[in-house]
Amino acid sequence: MGVGIIMLVHTAFGRAEQVARHWAAAGCPLVIHVDKAVPRKTYDAFVNALSDMPDVRFAKRHRCEWGTWGLVAATQDAAKIMLRDFADVRHVYLASGSCLPLRPVQELIDYLAKRPHTDFIESATTADVPWTMGGLDQERFTLRFPFSWRNQRYLFDKYVALQRILRFKRRIPNGIVPHMGSQWWCLTRQTLSAILQDPERDTYDRYFSKVWIPDESYFQTLVRQYSRQIESRSLTLSKFDYQGKPHIFYDDHLQLLRRSDCFVARKIWPFADRLYQAFLTDQAGAMNRTEPNPGKIDRIFAKAVERRTRGRPGLYMQSRFPVEGRENGLTCAQYSVFEGFSDLFENFEPWLAKMTGMRVHGHLFAPERAAFSEGQTVMNGALSDSAALRDYNPRAFLASLIWNTRGERQCFQFGPRDKQKIEWEIAKDPNAQISVISGAWAVPLFKSNRNFSDIRREAALLQRVESKHLEVLRSQWTKARVRIWTMAEFIEAPMEPLQTIIDEIGQQNLRGLAEVPRMTDLSGFGQFLQNLKNQGMHPYLMGDFPIEHRLHEPQQNQRKPYLVR
Repeated sequence: MGVGIIMLVHTAFGRAEQVARHWAAAGCPLVIHVDKAVPRKTYDAFVNALSDMPDVRFAKRHRCEWGTWGLVAATQDAAKIMLRDFADVRHVYLASGSCLPLRPVQELIDYLAKRPHTDFIESATTADVPWTMGGLDQERFTLRFPFSWRNQRYLFDKYVALQRILRFKRRIPNGIVPHMGSQWWCLTRQTLSAILQDPERDTYDRYFSKVWIPDESYFQTLVRQYSRQIESRSLTLSKFDYQGKPHIFYDDHLQLLRRSDCFVARKIWPFADRLYQAFLTDQAGAMNRTEPNPGKIDRIFAKAVERRTRGRPGLYMQSRFPVEGRENGLTCAQYSVFEGFSDLFENFEPWLAKMTGMRVHGHLFAPERAAFSEGQTVMNGALSDSAALRDYNPRAFLASLIWNTRGERQCFQFGPRDKQKIEWEIAKDPNAQISVISGAWAVPLFKSNRNFSDIRREAALLQRVESKHLEVLRSQWTKARVRIWTMAEFIEAPMEPLQTIIDEIGQQNLRGLAEVPRMTDLSGFGQFLQNLKNQGMHPYLMGDFPIEHRLHEPQQNQRKPYLVR
């Protein structure tokens, strides 16, 4: 009879009875505490169900609300009964009704028999633990907390604020150093009896009764006063998420629990029939005798917490969608944005698709519609080309396009004629590769057969739009990879920028480009820009464009060859 079990039960009494019988069958006496909030009828039925077991006792009932003194008082009363009625108990193991033994109980008894003077309890100072929740570390020991955090949140917050304003600070009795840790411990008879029989117990009880979450600090602190040997760890596998809520184990966690090598796990879903059947009845399938090592599955839990808090890049979850910065990136994969290329080159999109083998779209954010590649009206994931649907949430439109086509790099055109609401999202996206030929928007105006006054008015508008856009791309907040050329410098040597862009996309070719897109005829474009100047509009984004320079005629100072042979 080396180990006694204290069981705190709140719900799922059928499972609690099943686990209690499992403990008792291995020779472990039990003292059970049932939450006072449980109806009397349910409590009586539970007591009657276990009345045939001689080594089961029931402790005085306390109201056990999370974070309050009732949990400690319930444990104290149950421990007092355990030490009084079962003299042969050497270790007292604190468990809950939702705990499940993962290994044969005899292995736990043998394990503790080899360590007769060791207390297993997490016990660390607030400065040494990173998992305190709620913004209260040292303050949980220096302020008073008479109100329930869960059911009296308003009073709780107001009372804490008032104490901070008044600079109220409680005195920690007898110079003890507050420690924290999991409430699920296993203590020796000597240590537990010393805590319960301490002459200063009333002082400690008064102090800790107004500490926040005392069940995680009362025994964890006082054990340091009396223990001969402490192993600061729990023999119970209990995992908590980033909000401090316990992970619940379900049937599909069976193999995960086997890998932990722990003696007990909590919190088990009461309807996990497979887990209860495997660990309470299948002794042949029990784990091997080995040192408990919950660290084996810490990596899995860490990944689960990261997935829950950060999600997958470019995949928006309901819990993070409204909050900028919590979406773990705008998009899930790299993509390329080309500005001005389709204005300067003829059939640029088919050429780029042929050279890279990637999906090349037109102007996805054009006012009329989203110009998907090959004239498609619906893309992967039923993404429509409707401008109205796209403009309702352009951020989600882009994120959906990249997510639905992951595995295939997307390229699209953008310019000052497009809807600009998406520009900041693209600029701040590390997955974006943006290549800009500034001023190229003037080429379609140059080739249009419109009244010059209308051309001048539109050119002034487009230049203002692109000028602001370039300020965004050059902002300190920009995380995209951005390359900007003026139109004049680009056409002087177009091969080098094109080769650089293709290489950055990932289509490196040691022999260079064998085929280039055809540049539109710009004869007279310099004079066109001069005419805009003469009309009072200064087209500066194109760079220094000579009036007489005719691109497709031999020049005295011939520019670099356009084709590489």
